[in-house]
Amino acid sequence: MCRNIRTLFNFEPPATEEEIRASALQFVRKLSGFTHPSRVNEAAFNRAVDEVAAAARRLLGSLETASPAKNREIEAMKARARARERFA
Repeated sequence: MCRNIRTLFNFEPPATEEEIRASALQFVRKLSGFTHPSRVNEAAFNRAVDEVAAAARRLLGSLETASPAKNREIEAMKARARARERFA
């Protein structure tokens, strides 16, 4: 999975606009194959990022769960521990 595309649902505190936008940007980069689009493609690229971010916001706003929200700090610590084990 791309490094900025992370699970954003059911966390406390909720996903920020910056996190949603970073995920959308990474998704559009992956689809287009561009890290930085040329000037001729810049408008289409930026529009795609905006549209993907808007779709992600709508999705996150409409999802429901009975599970308690996960703590971001605890989940980050677990991920670091898994990485240490994996790459040790």
